[in-house]
Amino acid sequence: MELEKLIEQWLAAWTSEENRNQYKVLADFYHENVFYSDPFLTEGVKGKTSLSAYLRPLLRRNPNWIWTAEEIFPTAKGCTLKWKARIPIGETTREIYGCDIVEIESSKLIRNEVYFDVSVFKSEKPG
Repeated sequence: MELEKLIEQWLAAWTSEENRNQYKVLADFYHENVFYSDPFLTEGVKGKTSLSAYLRPLLRRNPNWIWTAEEIFPTAKGCTLKWKARIPIGETTREIYGCDIVEIESSKLIRNEVYFDVSVFKSEKPG
């Protein structure tokens, strides 16, 4: 699958719109041996099963956030992705930018490291 198309579909899968099983749709983009980390999961998780366990409550608490690609910088193993997220928190929607290191193996994400400034949430975290 073309890199840009894969990234677009993967980012769209982060929005569950109240689908309680959306985490399964999102998890399907990941390799069985994936490593995933983000600013709230700094040690990361290894393996699709562990990632699914993390994603399930995260997506349930954030069903209407929207992630879009701003720029995709291809690398030998995948890409560095600059993204924009619109995250409803309480009565407001925060717009944040960040980047991911993405590595792909057999058309699945095997490494996904997420980076963004968490100070935009102050004492609130999105999930």
